[in-house]
Amino acid sequence: MHTSEPSSTSCLPWACSALLGVAMGCAAWSLTVWARAYCDAGYDAGGRLELNFLLTLVVGAEALVGLVALAIGRRLTLRAPRALRAALPTLLVVVATVGPAWWLFATRGTLDGYPGDSGLCPTSNVPPQWPAWLPA
Repeated sequence: MHTSEPSSTSCLPWACSALLGVAMGCAAWSLTVWARAYCDAGYDAGGRLELNFLLTLVVGAEALVGLVALAIGRRLTLRAPRALRAALPTLLVVVATVGPAWWLFATRGTLDGYPGDSGLCPTSNVPPQWPAWLPA
């Protein structure tokens, strides 16, 4: 009984989901730090302390979100066709990890109304390089 299909007890999907969550957490944190530093809004000593605290919190939470999304996706597709069993959990993991990363940037990276000193950003503190089609 030798099949080319990975077994259902493989830890690879779980590791990939957690790693995607970690990568999204790091990307969200980096983007948040970049936006604050560029606009010089909330990048004083207290703001940097907050961002350093958020690093471990965001990365850990995103990894957990990735694992929970995979578990929910697998549970929802127990008796589904093979294509759906692969696609739905993957889609859930991507959406569930991108959503909180986007939220972190929108709420903690762009401090609306915070007095920025750089003069490079509008009062919304959204850097001009941020695409207009992505709300922040």
